[in-house]
Amino acid sequence: MLRKTLISCLLAGVFVSPAAASQQLLMPGVTYERKLQFTRFGPQALHVLMAPKPAGGLYGVKPVLSNGAVLGTERVTAMQRRAEASATVAGVNGDLFTWADGIPSGGLIQDGVLRTTPHPRRSLVGVDTSGALRVEKVAMLGTWQGSGPRRPVHLINRQAGPNATTLYTPAYGPTTPANTGAVEAVLSPFPSATPNTDLVGFVSENRRGGTPIPPGGAVLASRGTQGQRLGIEAAATQLVTVRLVLRPEWRDVPEALGGGPELIRAGKPIFRPLEEFSTYQLSRRHPRTAVGQRADGRIIMLVVDGRRPGYSAGLTHFELAQTMLRLGAVTASALDAGGSSAMAFDGKLLSRPSDSGGERAVSESLLVMYYGVYAPDTEPSFSPNGDGAGEKQSLAYKLVKPSTVTATLSGPDGVARTMDSGSRRPGLYTFAWTGRRSGNGTEPEGRWRWEITAVDAEGRRSTADRSFQLNNTLGFLSARPARVVVRKKRGGRLLIGFALTRPARISVTIRSKTGQLLRVVRNANAPAGKVVVIWDGRYPNKKPVYAGTYVANVVATNSVGRAELARSFRVVRR
Repeated sequence: MLRKTLISCLLAGVFVSPAAASQQLLMPGVTYERKLQFTRFGPQALHVLMAPKPAGGLYGVKPVLSNGAVLGTERVTAMQRRAEASATVAGVNGDLFTWADGIPSGGLIQDGVLRTTPHPRRSLVGVDTSGALRVEKVAMLGTWQGSGPRRPVHLINRQAGPNATTLYTPAYGPTTPANTGAVEAVLSPFPSATPNTDLVGFVSENRRGGTPIPPGGAVLASRGTQGQRLGIEAAATQLVTVRLVLRPEWRDVPEALGGGPELIRAGKPIFRPLEEFSTYQLSRRHPRTAVGQRADGRIIMLVVDGRRPGYSAGLTHFELAQTMLRLGAVTASALDAGGSSAMAFDGKLLSRPSDSGGERAVSESLLVMYYGVYAPDTEPSFSPNGDGAGEKQSLAYKLVKPSTVTATLSGPDGVARTMDSGSRRPGLYTFAWTGRRSGNGTEPEGRWRWEITAVDAEGRRSTADRSFQLNNTLGFLSARPARVVVRKKRGGRLLIGFALTRPARISVTIRSKTGQLLRVVRNANAPAGKVVVIWDGRYPNKKPVYAGTYVANVVATNSVGRAELARSFRVVRR
């Protein structure tokens, strides 16, 4: 089996050596890792999100519609910001969609309600009530019946062609399309479009297109011969029964969205998915998005950047399948790709979309939803030493459900200091910690842990924590003069001064304002006391730097931990 996998990887051209990558904790149980891999087709930038199995109440994986409606598009980051009041979220773009109106190409199920019709020749990707990821082709067989026999319902919230019928629900948008020749029956009240059950309502009125869709109602719209039948058999006051049958039924799948093609089934990659996608979509290297599940139930979300030579080439369909296999997926599906591919956390991009305008507006996103207590990241270290830099540590926690909370801060002395406790409503709670004792002096230097435990009204317990260093080793950084004159032959002169309270290994560097390393000025051990380092205004090749804004960065490392300070300055050329 190992030999077969190795051969497959070599054939795909993606048996690679990953560059060093570090895993970042986004929220409890959910990690993000950026990996850079080198292949014979060029480098590949991978963004990997791992989340617990969506079972037990604290985690979910759900599709989110752009602007809360089937019509239109919205960026993944904007969808996340809308969702942040109900959960802490991370995720990726969702299904393919039509450019003209933003309607998803495949099916959408939210909270067990059918929002759009599944594509019969593409996969539907869902999470069942046990937390298992399901990837299958699902077809819808819809009917309506008024005063005559059963008639077909061809589509949900998607404009039908001639001689066809669509059921429009409030999820579509405010009104039905203004189609010439349309015959429409307004059903009000009418139940949510739950599949595999009878949906019954009375016709309140008949219209001819562009009909307002009533809240708690729906509109049946037909054209051609189907429109003639609708006008006769679904007249005002008529009782109408609609039935939307899924095959397979998927009764235990409350959340799903369209996607495809299927990548991995029962632990084996799929070379020919036999789904309705073009050769261009499958065989060319593009940015890609995928979702999968490992044997232990953990969810994998992957975005591969692409269309950026020298940075990331992108993958073919089968290379994407191989990559998901290497990440441990036993079930997986692709989602929309190309410029739509995006990964974000808490409304901020993690990936690098390929469109020249940046992140693309899309029809849906697929999000990991975390409903427990969340602690935003802290500064890695702070130093309450009176130099005016990093004097306070910002601590916070977020609740999305009413909960009983205990928040503590524990230091190297092993003592837990209670910062907050009691019943708290949903919201963000913030604290500024000075690191100083109530009497005099500072708290012990070293590693500190910010920990919050919350129990919600349903008895679900969650914990979040963050660690940081209280470290006074480094302080009083200066970079003088603030405006450095650099001459072509003589260079320049910048004095970088700082104080060490104890011996440390120091690294003094010059960086661009975006963080790019330009010059290592000093990398050595230094004793306690005042330190001054001189930079000559040149690159490592001895050429003078260009005019602009730069940053002097100092890192001090010792047994207490790592401390870092930075100071910006300007360079002018003469």
